[in-house]
Amino acid sequence: MGRPKQLLPLGDRPVVRYCCESILAAGIGDVAVVVGQEREEIARALHGLAVTVVKNEDRESEMADSVRIGLHALPERYTGVLICLSDHPLTSSETLKTIIHRHSEDPRKILVPVYNGKKGHPTLFPKSAAEEIYSGITLRDIIRRDPGRVRRIDVSDEGVVLDMDTEADYQDILKKKQMQTGG
Repeated sequence: MGRPKQLLPLGDRPVVRYCCESILAAGIGDVAVVVGQEREEIARALHGLAVTVVKNEDRESEMADSVRIGLHALPERYTGVLICLSDHPLTSSETLKTIIHRHSEDPRKILVPVYNGKKGHPTLFPKSAAEEIYSGITLRDIIRRDPGRVRRIDVSDEGVVLDMDTEADYQDILKKKQMQTGG
C-alpha cells in the first residue's frame, strides 16, 4: 500500500492498536507483536497495552520468520498460538474467544475460522504444530502436511475474511467499521 498498514487509522486509533485491543479483550494474556522497520512508531501506538513488541530485523524475510521470532517472545507455558494479522483488523474479540474455547475442547487441532465458506484469519496452532515452523517450513506447509488435524470453525464474523492489502480494501474496512459503530 506504500505505507505501513499497521499505522493506518481505524476509528480513533491505529489499526495495530485496534487489533491488539481486540486480542486483549478476548482474554489473551501473552501477546507478541512482531514488527519490521516501523518498530518505534508501532511501539508508540501500542503504548500502555500489555503486549511485547519484538523486531524482525530481516527486511527480506517471510511471515514464517516473523512467527518464529514471535514464538521466541512467548513464555513456554502456551498451549496454542493465534497468528493474528494486523491487515485483518475487524476480527472481533468474540470470534477470538470462540476459537480459544474450541482449542480448549480439542487442543491438538489447528483451528481455522470460516465465514460463508471462506477460510479466514486468525488461525490457532497448537504448540506442537506451531513449533514445526522451526524446521524451516511455513504455516501453510504445516496446515497442508496433515489436513486431518485441521478443524474449520464456522463463524458469523465477516472480519475474519476482510483483508487490507490495497487502498480499496482499506476504504472498505473503514466503511464496514463505520457501519458496525453506527457513525
